[in-house]
Amino acid sequence: MATIDFEFRNQILGNDIGNTLAYCYQCATCSGACPVAQVTEGKYNPRRLILDALLGLKEKIFGSENAFSIWGCTVCDTCDEVCPQKVELTEIFIILKNLSVERGEAPAYYTGQASTVLEHGKAIPMQPAIERRRTQLGLPAIMAPDINEVKSSWKRLSCPRNFRNRNKLIYFLFDFIFLYNSLEFYSL
Repeated sequence: MATIDFEFRNQILGNDIGNTLAYCYQCATCSGACPVAQVTEGKYNPRRLILDALLGLKEKIFGSENAFSIWGCTVCDTCDEVCPQKVELTEIFIILKNLSVERGEAPAYYTGQASTVLEHGKAIPMQPAIERRRTQLGLPAIMAPDINEVKSSWKRLSCPRNFRNRNKLIYFLFDFIFLYNSLEFYSL
């Protein structure tokens, strides 16, 4: 039987984004619209995750056996768009993902990708084959990212107890990945 963790519940509800969670009346519109829930036949269920967060059922959210309940979200924002109460579900899922990272429970693919960005300044390091192909096509060389800038931004935005800064870190990381990878993509 799951135990309510009031401190965890208050931590989520006390956040300015998490306070929208109190408006959720469990209509399941989010689960019905979620593309991940549709293809996983209910294994991923945003409504259930929101309910567990609202009730403070921390042990049903975290742990290796529950990893997909948090990390299944692709941050497509479909749930946010269809929610009749305008609960900021995706933001709450990001808060839960951040807590999962703090607990050391982030999936290896996530931490691996973050390490790659921190180490190389981009999600997909430049490969000699790509460089040769660009040269053959007469395309300009791609500017190497400033790794020191990436590291200083990472440190500046990474504040373990401040959800807003941590959300900015995630958005910064995704923006950074998008910026450099889209420049590569469109340059080809």
